[in-house]
Amino acid sequence: MFDVASSEFLLVVLVALLVIGPKDLPKVLRVVGKWVGKARGVAAQFRSGFDEMVRQSELEELEKKWKAENERIMREHPADPRAEVIGEDNPPAQPELPMGAAPAAEAPTKP
Repeated sequence: MFDVASSEFLLVVLVALLVIGPKDLPKVLRVVGKWVGKARGVAAQFRSGFDEMVRQSELEELEKKWKAENERIMREHPADPRAEVIGEDNPPAQPELPMGAAPAAEAPTKP
């Protein structure tokens, strides 16, 4: 992003040492470091928010495509009205048995 050569960095350090002085330079560098850290945090938060918006937009677009494709498939292959749908309203005629279990024999009736 910022291209700073070593000679330019050395010049900035010398000017800061002369202007600020060797006694206050560590304090100034500490404050500058805190501000840079806060700026990076804000930039990272902005970037993650932007990425989340892009991701959400892509998901909405995919959902629209999937819905359109599903509608197209349903138009091309309509459901057979004669097919029996088993659901809560139409339970199966016999309950399912566990694997290997035989159906219970009816009790013999007395004549």
